Formats: sequence, C-alpha cells, structure tokens
Amino acid sequence: MRTLLLACILAAVSDHAVAAETNCSDFGAENRLPVLINNRLATGTKLLCNRGYAVLASSVSHGPLWAAEHLWSDDLETAQSLKRTGRFYVDTRFPGSPDLLDYYNSIYDRGHMAPSGDQPTELAQTETYALTNIVPQTASLNEGIRARVERRVRSIAEEEGDLYVVTGPAFHLKPIETLGHDRVYVPSSTWKAVYSPNKERAAAYVCRNAQQHPHCSQ
Repeated sequence: MRTLLLACILAAVSDHAVAAETNCSDFGAENRLPVLINNRLATGTKLLCNRGYAVLASSVSHGPLWAAEHLWSDDLETAQSLKRTGRFYVDTRFPGSPDLLDYYNSIYDRGHMAPSGDQPTELAQTETYALTNIVPQTASLNEGIRARVERRVRSIAEEEGDLYVVTGPAFHLKPIETLGHDRVYVPSSTWKAVYSPNKERAAAYVCRNAQQHPHCSQ
C-alpha cells in the first residue's frame, strides 16, 4: 500500500464550537477536513466525530488513517488540570474496528493519534481511547520522543491561541506488518501536521516507529 497522502486546506475559522455530529468539519481549517489523495484507501472508511477530534477509520488498516483536532489555548489549560484516565475500548460505531485481543501480549503500545492530553473534559478524554483512534506503536517511540512532540505542539497552541493538527500513520514497508487476528496494520512511521492560522504557517513531524532509537524529523 502506498503512503497515505493528505490534502489539507489550511485557513482560519471564526468560531470556537464544541464538536458534534453536525459540525465535525470544525476540526479542519476553513471547515474542511483532510482529503485522501489515494482513492484506493477510501474503500471501507468512515468519518467518526467525537467531542475533541474527528477521525477517518479504515476497515483495511483496522485503525485511523488520520485524526484531526482544533486546539485552543484555554482548553489546553483546562486539560492540564485533569488526571489522565481512560480505558481502551472497541468502537462499536465502526464494524472494521479492531478489538482488545489484537493487542494482547503484543510488543506494541496502543498509541493515540489524537492525544488524551489535549482534551479539556473527562468525557472527551475518554473518547480518545476508542481503538479507531489507536495504532500500534513501539514503547520507545510512544513513551519517548513522540510524547515530547505532543507536548511541543500543545506549547505552540498555547502560545498562539489556537492550532489545527492532523495526526496519522504511514505504511512505507512491504510487506506491511500486521497485528492480531484482525491483522491491524503496524505503521512504519507516524506523522503530525500542524497549522497556525494566526501566523499562516504550517509544519510537520514524521516519527519512525522503531523498536530502538526512534527519531522524529521536521
């Protein structure tokens, strides 16, 4: 499978709204969510809206192809005071969702695409533990440099007021490694694209999903 490509149309939106099924597009700049360039990846996908993020789930990879967030500085300040809690669960909204047994006795962590630490309420935080928001990540990446990237992105959002963020997996290796009886795709890397509407500037981090010495490039 070719690497997932995204076309992100980046511009500012005027209103800060709470996510719901009727305004899922608010997580994208100018109310536009990422677009799949590779049409073959569109088969068996479903857009799922949550309180703090939108995610495009895939029945091919059995996980997210991307997760989009609109981070606000005041929400992140509130999120800092919340204790990190949550349990991973099967997303019953999506028939292609993996289950918890896929990760049982695995060498991989269950890595969030939209981080729980971005969420300002317990319910929004809980929703990030849906397996449609999770990809297999090495512990050395998930608990190390990638966690630092997430903190850096939050810091940028706090400094600039708001930030649009899209996070997802890439599958460069052939054959693609799979996990569990559902054959969940293991990404060769994960990426995080950010856009500042105030500065009209964008950047991206790409992190190699390696067992030893993972690294991120910008």
